[in-house]
Amino acid sequence: MKELGFLSAKEIQLKTMSRILGGHDIVAIAPEGAGKTTTYILSVLTSLKFEPAEAPKVLILAPDQERITEIVDQFYTLSKNKNLSIAGLRTGGSMEEEIDTLVDGIDIVVATPSRARAVYLKLGLNLNKLKTFIVDDAEEIIKQGMSNTVRELAQSAQKCQHLVFSTVEHDKLHHMIDVFMKAPTTIEAEEPLERKLDVYPQFIYHVPNFTTKINLLNVLLADQEIFDKVVLLVNTRHTAEKLAESLFQTQPYEVAILNPLFFETFGFDDIQGFKKRPDCRVLIIANEHTDEVDLNDIPFIIHFELPEHSEQYVKYIVRSTEEEVLAFTLATDIELPSVKRIEQHTGERMQEMELPDGVIIYDPNKKSIKNNQAQKDAENNRGAAFHTKKASNAKTYNIGAGKKARQEMKKKKG
Repeated sequence: MKELGFLSAKEIQLKTMSRILGGHDIVAIAPEGAGKTTTYILSVLTSLKFEPAEAPKVLILAPDQERITEIVDQFYTLSKNKNLSIAGLRTGGSMEEEIDTLVDGIDIVVATPSRARAVYLKLGLNLNKLKTFIVDDAEEIIKQGMSNTVRELAQSAQKCQHLVFSTVEHDKLHHMIDVFMKAPTTIEAEEPLERKLDVYPQFIYHVPNFTTKINLLNVLLADQEIFDKVVLLVNTRHTAEKLAESLFQTQPYEVAILNPLFFETFGFDDIQGFKKRPDCRVLIIANEHTDEVDLNDIPFIIHFELPEHSEQYVKYIVRSTEEEVLAFTLATDIELPSVKRIEQHTGERMQEMELPDGVIIYDPNKKSIKNNQAQKDAENNRGAAFHTKKASNAKTYNIGAGKKARQEMKKKKG
């Protein structure tokens, strides 16, 4: 450990190692680079008895081949003085050779949930002797739609210890793990952020799905006095077209698209045209095939979708004027890891906003909709399976206070 530069334990290791070695089920939440992988590797190496393997004692689920390779390499690096028996399964191709290796005896198996399940169904992965079931990068596994596969594998194993590591905690995470983790200890470690960039104030609305995002937008934009000039940022031009059709307009030409995809769609080839049109309040900009855009004099920037790379987001919110500019993000559970990366990039956390009353929250499972107050009442009655956000994160902000105050001052001076 000293040779590798590990001179002191990180926060996540200090908080979890003793509990993991004590056999507790753990859900560990920490940002990228916080030491989550090293934590469980050290725990496994400390507790693993190196003896002839009959069947895997540890199963580690990871989202992709690159991550599998990283985990296997780090195991070998940290255990160079031990005879380690570990197999990293491929994400595709023939299983016969891998099954032969597993049958011969392996202590630790690292695989994607889909590959592990496929080998298990071929009777090549014996879960009867499993001692530790680990889910790494859980947020990415959920994003790739492998939650059901994780649950199936966990329920197929005999009683064992469960360790889940993720950058964020949200409903989809608990939907995946609550079936097989009845009373886990949830441990959070937040790496301190160092202010890196001078950015506009950032706010986030956490919503369950795309349709609720649109409903929220319509509620916010209904206040025409406050939201008199708004830029909405999306990832693709197709989304821009769909969003433009979904926004409620009180008058023609109120919503436009920058470089629209279709000839008949109202829009502008240059943002200056939008700035000069007082009757046009909302401009939708797609990150796809869009060069640098001058957002000076635009008081509200709303990220309807988060781009794949945080740099694409950051370029719009780095302060370039002394005028009041507010930046909003509408994020689903799947997008929360991107929010974390953005916060690490800027060195500043987004302030979480409560959904305004009147927002219709769409529930695709029930094929119905309910208002925001009904959703809050339902959440209060969900019980242990539902995990509410911390009170410290549930904040409100008077969006228009500063703007309306300046308007009043102008009236008085007039």
